[in-house]
Amino acid sequence: MREDFCAFILTNGRPNRIHTLRTLERHGYTGKVFLVIDDEDPAGQDYREAYGKQVLTFSKEKVMRGTDQYDVSPIRLSTVWVRNALWGLAEQVGCRFFVQLDDDYTQFRYATRLGKGHGTSTTDEPEYHKWQLRSLDAVFEALTEVLETTSVLSIAVSQGGDHIGGDNKRERFKRKAMNSFVCDTTKPFLFRGRLNEDVNTYLALGQIGHLFFTDMQVQLEQQPTQSNEGGMTEAYADAGTYVKSFYTVMAAPSCTTVYPMGQAIRPRYRDTKAKMRLHHKIDWNKAVPRIIRQEFKKTA
Repeated sequence: MREDFCAFILTNGRPNRIHTLRTLERHGYTGKVFLVIDDEDPAGQDYREAYGKQVLTFSKEKVMRGTDQYDVSPIRLSTVWVRNALWGLAEQVGCRFFVQLDDDYTQFRYATRLGKGHGTSTTDEPEYHKWQLRSLDAVFEALTEVLETTSVLSIAVSQGGDHIGGDNKRERFKRKAMNSFVCDTTKPFLFRGRLNEDVNTYLALGQIGHLFFTDMQVQLEQQPTQSNEGGMTEAYADAGTYVKSFYTVMAAPSCTTVYPMGQAIRPRYRDTKAKMRLHHKIDWNKAVPRIIRQEFKKTA
């Protein structure tokens, strides 16, 4: 793995459950890894005793002063502050590029794709389904090269929800970035919003022309939200998706709404197990400048 790259694992309150650390090793990542905690974490000493110099601590109060959290809540549990602290930490450890990861990842794999011979396929590559990644080094180096050679601000690895609907609609990239972010310290940006900070950021900055992408060929898996004690579990349980989604409406009210998603209850079956939840919905036709193919460029 290149020397100017590192992986930051964002964690809080669960030093004995850093699943991502083992997952990175299992999937062939050989580069630098650091665990990032804030100076208010009651488990801070436990982290340092268990992981030593791999643990980096930032001042939450200092980072909060430069972050727009979109509210005046006194609640100090949020991922937005640690994300904004990473630029300084990367320079501290001598790395230009870094990937920020949550601490609950269980697997990295190729996304399900239909290869050569399938009627809807657009590739000559062989068919593959959920093969596990064996060299994360190669993946991170490729994504880093995208940042190094283009104007892209950040690029992420896809999640399960990105693949709902089958064959990814032939998309290699989606114009969004969530959860995992590969970043370049020469192109810094600030996350915003105490909740839903990743969506708030790629949408607010995307509106003014900045590029965020998700690579749809690779996918990460993590533990279900609110199933792992510590981290952001308490904040999500307290606010729910109702409040969380409205932070993105504040970020971009011109193109974002909140709508019910999930399986609707059908009265005739009286299916009491079916549940709906509120989630943000982005109108991409109104959200960001569209990228037009070079062949359509007007000439003088």
